Amino acid sequence: MGIDRLFQNNAVWVDQKTAGDPDFFNRLVNQQSPEFLWIGCSDSRVPANDIVGLAPGELFVHRNVANMVVPSDLNLLTVLQYAVEILRVRHVIVCGHYGCGGVKAAMSRKAFGLIDNWLSPIKQIMAAHAHDLADLDEAARLGRVCELNVVQQARNVAATTIVQNAWARGQALQVHGWIYDLHDGHLRDLTCTLAGSEDLAEVMRLLR
Repeated sequence: MGIDRLFQNNAVWVDQKTAGDPDFFNRLVNQQSPEFLWIGCSDSRVPANDIVGLAPGELFVHRNVANMVVPSDLNLLTVLQYAVEILRVRHVIVCGHYGCGGVKAAMSRKAFGLIDNWLSPIKQIMAAHAHDLADLDEAARLGRVCELNVVQQARNVAATTIVQNAWARGQALQVHGWIYDLHDGHLRDLTCTLAGSEDLAEVMRLLR
């Protein structure tokens, strides 16, 4: 059946959406006011809207390999600025997942090519936490690095000029770090929420 299956699935989905709500698409096209920005992994097993039970229009989404927040990534920064300044989201969620292939690749020390540059910050996280990771077995170490990566990426979001400017003008905005378990479908809050510049390390705070 190949790619044609996707168009058939789409037709079924449209029929399902409009069967109980004939005005669904008319309403959707005129409204995008999500409260949340989701920064997640590109992994196909982690469908953002489905996991949190939100409909189209309720979750603004950016995804990349290993849910990275790289300060020079103009794609991510553009999404973040639009979400914060135009959509006025109130929550930015960085969500990783256990068993992340990108994290595995960073931990393996093998050379994969271009992606090694993208994953380099994960290696820096591992180096910074080498003592804590040393006594863990392979599975536990992978899980812990997945968690540490989420925490660091949430901090990276909060350290951007976009978020710090929002806080400086009094905008209500929180940055969260969550992780998803593929084994049972549950989300876990890593309790690293940042809600103001005071939650940043002092060296990261921009003076006003």
